[in-house]
Amino acid sequence: MTLDPLRRGFLMLLMALGLTKGNPVKPSRAPLVTCTCESPNCRGPTCQGAWCIVVLVREEGRQPQEHRGCGSLHEELCRGRPTEFVNHYCCYSSLCNHNVSLALEATQTPSEQPKVDNQLPLILGPVLALLALVALAILGLWHVRRRQEKQRTLHNDLGESSLILKTSEQGDSMLGDLLDSDCTTGSGSGLPFLVQRTVARQVALVECVGKGRYGEVWRGLWHGESVAIKIFSSRDEQSWFRETEIYNTVLLRHDNILGFIASDMTSRNSSTQLWLITHYHEHGSLYDFLQRQTLEPQLALRLAVSAACGLAHLHVEIFGTQGKPAIAHRDLKSRNVLVKSNLQCCIADLGLAVMHSQGSDYLDIGNNPRVGTKRYMAPEVLEEQIRTDCFESYKWTDIWAFGLVLWEIARRTIVNGIVEDYRPPFYDVVPNDPSFEDMKKVVCVDQQTPTIPNRLAADPVLSGLAQMMRECWYPNPSARLTALRIKKTLQKLSNSLEKPKVIH
Repeated sequence: MTLDPLRRGFLMLLMALGLTKGNPVKPSRAPLVTCTCESPNCRGPTCQGAWCIVVLVREEGRQPQEHRGCGSLHEELCRGRPTEFVNHYCCYSSLCNHNVSLALEATQTPSEQPKVDNQLPLILGPVLALLALVALAILGLWHVRRRQEKQRTLHNDLGESSLILKTSEQGDSMLGDLLDSDCTTGSGSGLPFLVQRTVARQVALVECVGKGRYGEVWRGLWHGESVAIKIFSSRDEQSWFRETEIYNTVLLRHDNILGFIASDMTSRNSSTQLWLITHYHEHGSLYDFLQRQTLEPQLALRLAVSAACGLAHLHVEIFGTQGKPAIAHRDLKSRNVLVKSNLQCCIADLGLAVMHSQGSDYLDIGNNPRVGTKRYMAPEVLEEQIRTDCFESYKWTDIWAFGLVLWEIARRTIVNGIVEDYRPPFYDVVPNDPSFEDMKKVVCVDQQTPTIPNRLAADPVLSGLAQMMRECWYPNPSARLTALRIKKTLQKLSNSLEKPKVIH
C-alpha cells in the first residue's frame, strides 16, 4: 500500500525499529468471475479469477499503460492508494473491469496542499523523527566515506586499485547510480542489507509474470524503473537463503549473470515472504523465448555464446582482492536462463549452487535438500554415482545440462527454410513431468541422448554446434568439454557469421 510522503517516512521508521505487524488477509474463496483481459499475457479477450483487476502503470519516460485481467492472489493490492506511478482497482462481478478508467495521483502544488495548522502536532512528531534518522544516516555515511578513503589510500600505496562496482546494464538510472556508488558491503559484492531492505520496501508490485514450484515472479516498479521480484514459496526457503548468501558474499557482477539488486524477508498478510529483487528482462526465460521465436543462425549463436560466457564465469575461480570462488550451478536449464533486451542470455537461479576455493580447498555445498530438474540430470546423478566430495563432478553435470540447452536452441534455428516446433529435451521418450526412474531408464539404461536435427549438418557452422552437443553428453563425465572450451569454440563459430541486428 502506498502512503503519502510524510506517513510513508514515519512508517519506514517504525519498520526499521520493528514496531509494525501486518493485518491478516485470507485468500479469497469466492466463485470465479469472468473478466475482460487486455495485457501482453492474455490468452484471449477474457479470463477467470477470484476478482477482476485494472492496473494503470506509468514507467519513467513513457505514457501510462492500462492492463485488465484477473486476480486470485495478493488481494491486499486492491486496497492500495494510487501513486504517481501505479493505480490498482479490483471488482468482484462479471466483466466489471471492462469500462473502468483509472487515473494516477498528480503531484500536489503548494496551493493544493491541505491545511496543516490543526494537525501540526501530528505532523511535527514524525517529521522530527525522520529528520533525526536522516541525520544519523548522514553521519554514518560520513564515517563510511572516511574509512573508505583511508582504505583507498592504503591500497594505492600498495599498488592495488580500489574496487568500484559497475552495474552491468542499467545505464543512466537510479538503480545504476545506486549500484555504481561506493555504498557496498564489506565483501565488495552487493548493497548493504539496510539499503537492500529500503529498496524492497519501496517496490510496488505491478503484475505476476511467472509461477512455478519455487513460487512467483512479479514485475515491480522502483521509482519508475522495472525490477523483477522473485517471491519464494515457504517450502523453498533454503533456495532463497542460498541465493541471498551467494549474491552477498561473492562478486558476481557480469553481463551474463542475472543482476542482483536486493533481498528481503518481509511480513505480508501476517505471513513471511522471501523476496529476491533483480534486474527485469521483458523477454523472460529462454524457455519462453524459444516457444515464441524462431532463430536465424546468427541469433542462435548469439544466445549460445552469451549463455556459455555466463557459465564460464561461474565455473572459473578468480584470485585476488576482486576474485571469486568457482561456482557450479547444479540446476541449469532453459527456464533458468533469461533473455535480455539486447538478445544476450544471462544465467539465473543460484539456489542450488555449490562453491569451491582452491586456496582453502573448501567445498561449500550449502544446506538445501532440493535436487535439480530431473529432465536435465546427468547420468551419474541419476545413477547416484556422482562424487559429492569432488567439485569438478558438479561442473561436469552443468556441462551435460548445457548441452541440452544448446539442443533446445538448435531445434528452433532455421536452416534452409526448415525449423521445428519447440520441445523440451527427451520429449519423445518421457512424460511431461518425468520421474527419477523414467529419466534413469532413458539416460542410463538405454543410454539415449536427444536426436540432433539432420539439417544442422548442411550448415558448416551449425554442424560444429551439433558436434559440441555430442561432446557435452559423453557418458564419462571427465571427458566432457569445459565451460571455457565451449565459450571459445562458440565464439569462433559466431565470428564466422554476420552479427545479428538487435531487436528493441
